[in-house]
This record gives sequence, C-alpha cells and structure tokens, in this order.
Amino acid sequence: MDNVTVVDHPLVQHKLTLLRDKNRSTAGFRRLIKEVALFLGYEVTRDLPMTREHIETPVAEMEAPKLMGKKLVFASILRAGEGMIEALIELVPSARIAHVGLYRDPDTLQPVQYYFKAPDDIADRLVIVVDPMLATGNSVSHAIQLLKDEGANNLRLLCLLAAPEGIAAMQERHPDVPIVTAAIDSHLNDHGYIVPGLGDAGDRMFGTK
Repeated sequence: MDNVTVVDHPLVQHKLTLLRDKNRSTAGFRRLIKEVALFLGYEVTRDLPMTREHIETPVAEMEAPKLMGKKLVFASILRAGEGMIEALIELVPSARIAHVGLYRDPDTLQPVQYYFKAPDDIADRLVIVVDPMLATGNSVSHAIQLLKDEGANNLRLLCLLAAPEGIAAMQERHPDVPIVTAAIDSHLNDHGYIVPGLGDAGDRMFGTK
C-alpha cells in the first residue's frame, strides 16, 4: 500500500505474536508494547534530517553527524497511546509531547474529543502521532485534523496494528501522512475491532477489562 511501511523485522513479529496472545499478563503486555514501540520508533525516525558538528574525541577531531533543527513531537492519542510513548521518549529524550483525548462511541464508532494539548511551536516540528491500533481510522483521522488545525504540517502515524479499512480512511482523509506499523491484519469485525488483532490495547495495557 502506498505510504505504508510494515516493519517485518523478526524480533518485531515475534514480540507481536506474544502481544496477541489473550493469556498474556497485563505486566507482560505493557513490557512487550514498550519493546515493539522502540523498534517501530527506529523505523519512523529513519530519515530525520541530519547535519554535522565539529567535535573532539579522545583520539582525534572529526565532523560528526547529529540531528538538525528542532526535535520531534510525539502526539499520544489517549489513552492507549501512552503505552508506546515511554519507549519513544527514551529514544528521543528531548521530544515534546502532545496529548489528544478521544474515545470511540460504541454505537456510532465515531470519535468523541475530551482533551487536547500540544506545543505552541508544533508547526516547526515533525509530529509523530502514536496509537497502537488503526482500526476504523476515525479517531486517528480526527486527531490528525486537530493537530493540523494547530499548525502541524509534517506528520507521521505510528501504530502496532492496522486494518485495511483504517488505512483506506487515512489515505482518503490524510494522504500526506505516512503510516508505520508492525502488521496489516485481515479486517474489522462488526464492533470495529481488528481481526485477528489483539483485543482492546488500552484495556489490556491498563488491566481495565
């Protein structure tokens, strides 16, 4: 699919299988989410712009590579996105964090907003939107539109799993936003859950169901 990267590294796929297991403990699920997010974080930041800086090592002077310009914004879609943010902050400690509070109406499957907070200079930064599941695409598309309305103009989406329906919705509403995921699953069921999926990532992460 255009503008979609599936990270098929063996370690990612192995850990994703462990995540899918319905008998995985809450603690194990949290740990695995963090581990997979770290791998995905490497991929979604693969082509960050670089510059060079003159430094002196213990042995010699050199022109060394470093990130150019302002750092990233990780935009967490509450609440499930929080499970991935910890790993991403370890990867880029200087990143700013935006929060988008949404929940999905169980009847309409449409997003309902209850919170939004983003850095003032979001227009000057690469924004990586973080949500474990790209299912219908309604919540993610809504969150991305909120971020664009605040000035964000360089965005990417990072998710654990994606459904074809969610990808299609994203490509229709936000074709300019690349997607990085660990897998594209078969389809959505009548309740809007990804099949085979891994269930409700937020509930499994926080032990609320």
